[in-house]
Amino acid sequence: MDGVDAEVLDAVARWQGQGDDVLLATVARTWGSAPRPVGAMMALATRGRVAGSVSGGCIEDDLLAKVAGGFRPGERPHVQTYGLTADEAHRFGLPCGGTLELVIERVTSRSALDVMRDAIGRGELGVRELDLHTGHARVRSDAQPSVFAYTATRLTVPFGPRWRIIVIGDGQLTHHLIRMAVPLGYQVIVCDPRDIHDEPLDTRQRMTHDVPPSAHVTRTREMPDDLILRLRPDGRTAIVALTHDPKLDDMALLEALKSDAFYVGAIGSRRNQASRRERLAMFDLTTTQIERLHGPVGLPLGARTPPEIALAILAEITALRNGMA
Repeated sequence: MDGVDAEVLDAVARWQGQGDDVLLATVARTWGSAPRPVGAMMALATRGRVAGSVSGGCIEDDLLAKVAGGFRPGERPHVQTYGLTADEAHRFGLPCGGTLELVIERVTSRSALDVMRDAIGRGELGVRELDLHTGHARVRSDAQPSVFAYTATRLTVPFGPRWRIIVIGDGQLTHHLIRMAVPLGYQVIVCDPRDIHDEPLDTRQRMTHDVPPSAHVTRTREMPDDLILRLRPDGRTAIVALTHDPKLDDMALLEALKSDAFYVGAIGSRRNQASRRERLAMFDLTTTQIERLHGPVGLPLGARTPPEIALAILAEITALRNGMA
């Protein structure tokens, strides 16, 4: 589930509070190319409002027309398939060969969407299981990420942050990184053991404590190597060192490069990166481990300002996450 789908649940709660009848459409299956992945959600209110998407727009328009014409699923969710023929795929703006199947349900107290929304707000991992015969749903928490599943009787949609970024350094750049990372579905752990009150005023003004608190953002003043050893980064974790302080950045990298993190990066110029690699080679790291380091960090966008650098970093991390780099 991504940030867009979390916004869908917010819209459902808001519209129901205003007295609207609400339908929820979930992408359950796709064939060929599809504009949205399985699990993507869209909410439709009977007053003609839409949140989220399942396509490029044409399917949304068709569903709105159906709702305006009186379409309402009963207790049992309705299954709707689009793109079964080439003409239909063209009509609904689906890519060549693209077909998608939607599960459409009427939102009631049995839907458990409020329970799901509250769990997401707490940053929990879990799944929502919808019985396709009865329309009853239940939400359960999972210690480990679950996978999407769709059968003739059940739709299982996982939720919660399943990817995380460990950021070493709590400065202005981290502020922008958090702002962009959370809507992309990342949990962010910020580590900075320094006492900001010992920093010059201009540095304190750059600290990120004006970022609103979130269940998806946590801060710690642990030493970076201790944090990484405690968290045991897995293949769904990215680690970025942003302090510009070799003592802290290198401390983090020594453990990060030995971990299973799918991305390890550090800020700094090419000259600084060369010096950093020489320092790391003095410790118990192999050449292969050192070569994992992304530096200068981020895609080469010509970034200069903190927001641009944050964008470049997240673009590179997300490209790797999606298997595109």
